[in-house]
Amino acid sequence: MSKTDIKELSIQINLNGLSFCILNRTTKTVEFLKTNAFEHKLNPEEILNHIKAELSSNTVFSEDFNEVLVIHQNELATLVPEELYDANHKVDYLKFNSKILKNDFITEDKISVNKTINVYVPYVNINNYIFETFGEFVYKHSSSILIESVLNNPEPSEEPIVYINVNKNTLEILVVKDNKLQLFNVFEFYSKEDFIYYVLFVFEQLKLDVETTFVQLSGNIVIGDELFVMLYIYIRHVRFVEKAYDFKIAAETDRRYSHQHFLILNSF
Repeated sequence: MSKTDIKELSIQINLNGLSFCILNRTTKTVEFLKTNAFEHKLNPEEILNHIKAELSSNTVFSEDFNEVLVIHQNELATLVPEELYDANHKVDYLKFNSKILKNDFITEDKISVNKTINVYVPYVNINNYIFETFGEFVYKHSSSILIESVLNNPEPSEEPIVYINVNKNTLEILVVKDNKLQLFNVFEFYSKEDFIYYVLFVFEQLKLDVETTFVQLSGNIVIGDELFVMLYIYIRHVRFVEKAYDFKIAAETDRRYSHQHFLILNSF
């Protein structure tokens, strides 16, 4: 490796787990990709301790990074059309959809591809630590990355397509028609029955046909697991997201399962 190699680090933060990814832009290779899943949902302070432990115990993080991105993945977010957005009303936009505290810091991402503003609550304690550790960095909400990655790489279809990104206890659902976002929502689930209930609820609300509508999967789901089997019972067309990246993925990560890292791989 040359000392002039351009490297980027992405850290994905969820209260149920963490992911770390290092992309070498010079060699166009993902050199490091790791996910830590937790048995139970943690709080932001506990998550910060896990981040500190990971960053201090692995020498790959001691290198110089040209860019560092932190991805905040939580349900504390809502989309507002750009033309209706008023920065003075961030709290108002969020409080109808999320439980927020008086001292919560609220920020926003601009999603240019569909001219919306994503208003959300980041984990400030983690942002502060990342700044102390790496200096200047960028942070985004996970839903901004999901929406951008789907709408910037449209499927050639006139019919609606349902995208489901699965996490340990949450699922993010996007519905896209004619390359326009029809719906984005996050649901918390604790059983396969919860999971299929929310999926079918979205189908019902948007009057989608379970026999003809295609579902694209990413995240924490594989063929044969209970969530996949449950989906396949009720929905005819189920497949994993396929995307051609302009970089290679390190050998230890089987490319067949790159859909499991869809979010963090699309952060670059």
